[in-house]
Amino acid sequence: MSSSSQPPPAAGARQAHPEHLGHVVFITAAAAMGGFLFGYDSSVINGAVEAIRSRYDIGSTELAQVIAIALIGCAFGAATAGRIADRIGRIACMRIASLLFSASAIGSALPFALWDLAMWRIVGGFAIGMASVIGPAYIAEVSPPAYRGRLASFQQAAIVIGIAVSQLVNFGILQIADGDQRGEIGGLEAWQWMLGVMVVPAVLYGMLSFAIPESPRYLISVGKTGRAKKVLTEVEGEHIDLDARVAEIDLAMRREHKSTFRDLLGGRFAFLPIVWVGIGLSVFQQLVGINVVFYYSSTLWQSVGIDPTSSFFYSFTTSIVNIFGTVIAMVLVDRIGRKPLALIGSSGMAIALACEAWAFSASLVNGKLPSVQGTVALIAAHVFVLFFALSWGVVVWVLLGEMFPNRIRAAALGVAASAQWIANWLITVTFPDLSDWNLSGTYVIYTCFAVLSIPFVLLFVKETKGKPLEEMG
Repeated sequence: MSSSSQPPPAAGARQAHPEHLGHVVFITAAAAMGGFLFGYDSSVINGAVEAIRSRYDIGSTELAQVIAIALIGCAFGAATAGRIADRIGRIACMRIASLLFSASAIGSALPFALWDLAMWRIVGGFAIGMASVIGPAYIAEVSPPAYRGRLASFQQAAIVIGIAVSQLVNFGILQIADGDQRGEIGGLEAWQWMLGVMVVPAVLYGMLSFAIPESPRYLISVGKTGRAKKVLTEVEGEHIDLDARVAEIDLAMRREHKSTFRDLLGGRFAFLPIVWVGIGLSVFQQLVGINVVFYYSSTLWQSVGIDPTSSFFYSFTTSIVNIFGTVIAMVLVDRIGRKPLALIGSSGMAIALACEAWAFSASLVNGKLPSVQGTVALIAAHVFVLFFALSWGVVVWVLLGEMFPNRIRAAALGVAASAQWIANWLITVTFPDLSDWNLSGTYVIYTCFAVLSIPFVLLFVKETKGKPLEEMG
């Protein structure tokens, strides 16, 4: 074949197809370990809630503070991760998160007082916040555009797998401890092992950070063009015009508008309308009570008469349903659109939550729900998780990444994410007291928020499927 018949090297990355896609997948999977730890750390506390209450003899209010305090660390970690990564690099930021995850796992497993446990929860939360920002950013920066959407989904998949694995590990440890969360294993109580085992994936995350390259975007920003070209060759292929690709990235960074909080202000209601829509999406995602499932489900089932071993098993099965629903969302979000998927999810969640509210309204018989109500409660809980996972669990993050105009995207996404952490904290810290007050009434509240999310989506959310980012706003 003559040279004139061969395609010219691509100046940009749009036509790049790496020869070693397996290597790109490995890099992405290694970075997504941060998402795995995000999910694992968020959910592992589920298995220790009742043991912590018993060990330190505390009421629902104090217990909720210990569980929810990690979210304070999350907010700070998410707020500072971007600046840390821009200053010292994405890989160094991952290593810091790995160290913090490891320290949190060991400290949480060996607390000498309740305040000490709370402190290590904050440390772990800071690491979660960092991982929630660095993982997606790094994956986007090393992924060839032809594969970016599929590779970006690794982060969300890693999160839900981390949640499921934490519940499986908790269930296994409880089996070894003969069903007693405070049962002794090797000199430590079962719940301490549950929190401490996270050190294994945390160390693995740190080790993997030594096997993957620094982001080419960061390398170019600090003048290490030679190393950036080497990484670009690894991830985008050997046939691209490296000089043109480096110039393209450099020009894009120079043209970027560094959005600030001031850019979000406008109108009579402080923020621009589009910012309020983003905040609304974030808040509704949490106010339906999804994190009650991941933080308190074992406690919830035990409160209606299910034995600890079975309650841990049901926590694991809901995690599997969560994975299944997330896969459905990943398949459908680009086919049927963001808005229809959100409406389907809201409707399904509202029905499932209403069924749970009805089931929990029954009087306990010998400390247990009647047979019919108990069955309905279990099925409805799994249906609720399924509809959340196949809709709002994925759709909200997709919308937040797409819906804002370029000039305010970074700042608006930061505000929306902060609103999500605050709503997450609110639900987490109030559930124990609300459930003590009236468990059925608590689920009526969550049902109302699921119902209200339907007109919110219909009236205020615009479909972003298939639209260029430049058209948003």
